Amino acid sequence: MKNRELGNNLGLLVHDVARLMRANFHRRVQPLGLTQAQWRTLFHMSRNEGINQASLAKILEIRPITVTRLIDNLEAAGWAERRSDPIDRRAFRLYITAAAQPLLEQIKEMPCTKMIFCQAY
Repeated sequence: MKNRELGNNLGLLVHDVARLMRANFHRRVQPLGLTQAQWRTLFHMSRNEGINQASLAKILEIRPITVTRLIDNLEAAGWAERRSDPIDRRAFRLYITAAAQPLLEQIKEMPCTKMIFCQAY
């Protein structure tokens, strides 16, 4: 495939646009003191209350051990909590705390002019 044809590949263009939009959104969220991994994790936890760590890892496209460390940090900040899974005693269910709600509201209220990305996030 020629370089010119590669630049017109829709899949690659969509990937680049998504990456740039995430980077722009991250820049807007930085003043809240959150890393990109933290705000993405909180967002997905808020949309999937009670999700287990393995499922969250799949959504975030990261390893389960990485989710474990992220949740450790979010718990230490008071923004997330683990609860025992009633079906699988080896697993935990993840929930955001009341302390995380104002933070999520601030994120939702951020100006996202011309950004479809913010509709999803």
